[in-house]
Amino acid sequence: MNAIRIRTELTQNYELLLRNLPLKKGKKVEVIILEDEFEDTSANQNRFPLRGKPLRYDDPFGSATETSDWEAAQ
Repeated sequence: MNAIRIRTELTQNYELLLRNLPLKKGKKVEVIILEDEFEDTSANQNRFPLRGKPLRYDDPFGSATETSDWEAAQ
């Protein structure tokens, strides 16, 4: 089974029209409708507020806590 991707919009009457499909007349097909996940870019930007922000590492190989905080060191 071959997949054909077509991005389109519903009409005002909530109808979906597919034209110029690369198939022969009379060919049996299965239609699966998926909502376009990339339609609203503003919603995706709010979902990941730190995306594209600069990162800074003061001491990436240093200890996460002081050695005096460890129970084993006491």
